[in-house]
Amino acid sequence: MHTQKRTLSHELLLFEEIEKECDKIVDKLKKTVYHQLNRRGGVVGISGGIDSSVTLALTVRALGAENVIGIILPESESSSDSEIMAKELAKRFGVKVVVESITPALKGFGCYSRRDSAISNVIPAFNSDTDKSKIVIKQDIKKNIPPIHLVTVIAPDGIENSKMLPAKDYLQIVASSNFKQRSRMAMLYYHAERLYYSVIGTPNRNEIEQGFFVKFGDGGADVMPISNLYKTQVYQLAKYLEVPQEIIDRIPTTDTYSAEQTQEEFFFQLPYEIMDLISYGLENKYSIEEIATSIKKTEEEVINISRNIERKKKTTAYLRTNPIYF
Repeated sequence: MHTQKRTLSHELLLFEEIEKECDKIVDKLKKTVYHQLNRRGGVVGISGGIDSSVTLALTVRALGAENVIGIILPESESSSDSEIMAKELAKRFGVKVVVESITPALKGFGCYSRRDSAISNVIPAFNSDTDKSKIVIKQDIKKNIPPIHLVTVIAPDGIENSKMLPAKDYLQIVASSNFKQRSRMAMLYYHAERLYYSVIGTPNRNEIEQGFFVKFGDGGADVMPISNLYKTQVYQLAKYLEVPQEIIDRIPTTDTYSAEQTQEEFFFQLPYEIMDLISYGLENKYSIEEIATSIKKTEEEVINISRNIERKKKTTAYLRTNPIYF
């Protein structure tokens, strides 16, 4: 008997039985850590963001709060709200917290100086002592052209100066900034190894598929329990697991550059609600017309957005490649 396909809507992304789905993730995480990896607990890097918060809550359910440690990894350009919210999260779930500043390590690597040198190549007036900076991405979804990367410098008086980034300077800024994620990964493994614990990764489905992570940085972990979840489902789990409301309400940020920056502005270019629907629609063979209707955009815009998502998947395939053994 033919079953009629349901109209594409946000409700299709939600778990019908949230308790059952949560228990499945928890059970698999418990078996993976204790039996497959043969470790005694889990280490989670917590930032006050929605993904790390849900990951911590799931890990506590799977392993018990006494077998989980939350690591807060601030640096000189981190938002102060991140540490405050991360501590509140740990308190909510009864988890011990360790705070490790990675600023000295980043200075030793030349993270800030290498990045600032590239910014100065593009905007000579940039003053690293007083100005803030970030990378932004611009793209007209009505046109099928690759996105353009800009560097934005914000002076103390709030005046912004943005310039298009040549490939050489863009790559140097990104490579320098990636020291942050890789330094955090190293610290997580330090604590995991001293305790004989596993490192529990926090990337979600969109981040993994589109390459919004640093190889051997936040992409370095032993197990990733939310890697198959749409952001919509992460938020659904956050409410079910009683993650603090202020974290649920917080706009997802990169917390990488000195200037405040959202994940949408830096990488995704779309609100997660729209991106999730497009991804779900494409994966489940909905027509372009049906997807366009569901997100209230033209068919041309949907085609260009889907091409952009596929472009990201292809250009970031390297990040998802395991070491090649000869």
